[in-house]
Amino acid sequence: MRYIVIGAGAVGGTIGARLFQGGHEVVLIARGAHYEALKRDGLRLLTPDSTETLPVPAADGPVPTRDGDVLIVATKSQDTVAALAPWSSDLPVVCAQNGVANERMALRRFERVYGMCVWLPAQIPAPGTIAAHAYPYSGMLHVGRYPQGVDELGEQIVTDLGKHGLVAHASDDVMRWKYLKLLGNLGNAVEALVGHAPGMAELAESARAEARTVLDRAGIAYHTPEEEAAVRGHKVDARPIEGVERGGGSSWQSLARGSGSIEADYLNGEIVLIGREHGVPAPVNETLRREANRVARERLAPGSMTPEQVRALIDARSASGSR
Repeated sequence: MRYIVIGAGAVGGTIGARLFQGGHEVVLIARGAHYEALKRDGLRLLTPDSTETLPVPAADGPVPTRDGDVLIVATKSQDTVAALAPWSSDLPVVCAQNGVANERMALRRFERVYGMCVWLPAQIPAPGTIAAHAYPYSGMLHVGRYPQGVDELGEQIVTDLGKHGLVAHASDDVMRWKYLKLLGNLGNAVEALVGHAPGMAELAESARAEARTVLDRAGIAYHTPEEEAAVRGHKVDARPIEGVERGGGSSWQSLARGSGSIEADYLNGEIVLIGREHGVPAPVNETLRREANRVARERLAPGSMTPEQVRALIDARSASGSR
């Protein structure tokens, strides 16, 4: 079985590297300077206890496919449709992404779709280099067929992922894990907007509390942090890597790169959408969604706002009664 990783950034590159180390055939799909470095020098994987350069094949676009290929898409959610468009719909797709919308987007074209809930702190400190900060394993991954169930292929994917440097679990209701992860990711926009200023944690918890109300009203099930802690233990604790300054989360990194886009529509915006469908206002998440998109569009640096500025916008939206 060959794994084609579409979007071989920090998360996708780490998964691809660990699969390659486990003896599997892997192709990394990347672009720009990152692709050029991967093609020229291989993938340089930094972890808290090792540095390795791996000769993983890389491409900057679709490659000829064959029976037995598995697509792992690890792009940001706003890029999912475009990223999957060139690929054969006969192939199975694993959505190794934040948010809960990607699987449904993929299912419009692909019959076999698998959700993957990813806990994997990593970043790209330089083109061709990935720093995977978790220890003793680089990440913990829950995998299941979408919308639910575990089949033979899903079991094989879990086995392959668990061969080297990753912890993988088969889940017959993987979206419960992904909704829990969504709750955690609602703080991404907060971190991107205000950095780690005093008041950041309170803003993030406001977004999560509002989201729990929305999900509960909609009857959407999600695992609890206690269940996560019991499964996770200390298998993927973030640790420093010598010579690498750890930056923020994925949304923070989007602003730091000046990419012009951010994932907030599929994180905070998902809560807004569900709230609108069920008549539950979500002014905190709507404000975070709007402001995160604005700062990304204007290519402002992470931490460009203060918590007080964001809170004032939330209060104004709440007072207006807007959903």
